[in-house]
Amino acid sequence: MNGGPAAGGGHAVVRSRSAVAALVAAAALGLATGRFVLPPPPGATAHPAARSGAAVGGASQGASSASGSASPTGATGATGPVTTANLLEPVAFRPEVATGRIHVTDRYGDGVYANPACTGEKTLTQTLGGPGAHFRGLTTSLRTDPGDPTQATDQVDQVAREVAAEAPSPSLAQNFTERLLLELVPCQKEPPGHWVYGRTTTLRLAPDVTAGWMGSYEGLLNTTGTAPEGEEPCGGIAVLRNGSHYGVLEVSTCLGTAAMDRVVRTALSQL
Repeated sequence: MNGGPAAGGGHAVVRSRSAVAALVAAAALGLATGRFVLPPPPGATAHPAARSGAAVGGASQGASSASGSASPTGATGATGPVTTANLLEPVAFRPEVATGRIHVTDRYGDGVYANPACTGEKTLTQTLGGPGAHFRGLTTSLRTDPGDPTQATDQVDQVAREVAAEAPSPSLAQNFTERLLLELVPCQKEPPGHWVYGRTTTLRLAPDVTAGWMGSYEGLLNTTGTAPEGEEPCGGIAVLRNGSHYGVLEVSTCLGTAAMDRVVRTALSQL
């Protein structure tokens, strides 16, 4: 990704660095280094290579809070392959962003997955060893990165970016999401003046339908090394699991707590 929250939210542009805690966690989890892109797998109908067009339509490090409603009787998590139908649509960002302004671009393969500069960018395959994932970019401009059309050329034009894939089993999907969340923990504590993630909010719609999300706070609000209490975030990041499906959602447009909670719930249900 582009090193942190969207410029449009007023976040400071900072140099990339790897937190010591992230390195320790990475070593423990056997994370690799490098960067490469996988070709689309056999069966292009299940995993389209690309589609682009206009849509019609926090406190101390590691702190968390839980919310969510009781799961429906007999509710179970998703199984089978992830398809583009499992990804967010522009309508999820209404009324904050007019759906007619949002363009959707899809691709399948490997790539960076919304991991921020404070932990060091890696691809999903480097972290988890999976065969590839669906990437969806939601932008307000058709100008995108030639190397990855799901990312806007100007970060201010990025509404959100979602990455989703299926694991061989629900238990492995749970393992993946725990590892992905662990990567983000160092970003909850940064030097004053550096953008920072807030506390982790946990959503549980069913026993195996869960998400953890963190709001983003600009550097001007970080005066103590952690996210300020009582302040609204400006977008954020979420790690999702629905049965054997898992994913990462980065919201770059400036959404507050209630809107972030709504969008994450929608993504979790859709996944």
